[in-house]
Amino acid sequence: MPLKNSLNSIIQSVDGALAAMVMAYDGIPIDEVTVDQSEFDMQLLSVEYAAILKEIKRAVDVVKMGDLEEVSIATTRTCVVVRILNEDFFAALIMSRGGNIAKGRYMLKLKSFDVLRELS
Repeated sequence: MPLKNSLNSIIQSVDGALAAMVMAYDGIPIDEVTVDQSEFDMQLLSVEYAAILKEIKRAVDVVKMGDLEEVSIATTRTCVVVRILNEDFFAALIMSRGGNIAKGRYMLKLKSFDVLRELS
């Protein structure tokens, strides 16, 4: 339950937040919180973004630029911010394009410490 509380606090703090989730790199959601009824298929989104994130992580490793910390993906309708938690898990915040993306990034980073502690 504490993990869901952390995800809820992110959602409630960020204007335009649609969903927050913690996922494993195999695309399996560990926990998620959505606002009302999201029009997005969260299971499909988690699998597809996990695959993309693995490729980005591999590319960063190949060019030896340090450890991957965060990725943002913007589309015409949404912005997804992904924060790496550890070698097994990452957190994602899905926001509408009109949402407060800067605050979303900040809250995801801030709460990532709590989420990591709750995963242990």
